Amino acid sequence: MKVAEKDVAYAADLANLELTAEERARMVKDLDSILSYIDRLNELDTSNVPPMAQVFANTSAAEPSSNKPVTPPWREDSLQASLPHGEALRNAPAKDKDFFKVPKVIER
Repeated sequence: MKVAEKDVAYAADLANLELTAEERARMVKDLDSILSYIDRLNELDTSNVPPMAQVFANTSAAEPSSNKPVTPPWREDSLQASLPHGEALRNAPAKDKDFFKVPKVIER
């Protein structure tokens, strides 16, 4: 995959970065190199390679056929009453009718 300067400019704009012409040129080269390497890795046959990471902490890639029950390490989802709107806004340092008022954090 060939990375164009417009792709770098678009990504920099999304990240709110101001890049110089030299930085943009370097990023084009670096990103193109990274994506080319990923393309090379995608050519490898990994169908017989067992996974090295698991979603659940109680499972093991070394024992994929284990008959142990898998128990997630988190609690079950359950419906609970939420904080009433008025109570949530009661201690707000600034509010605008029914909303929290916060300072602007991103400036362009």
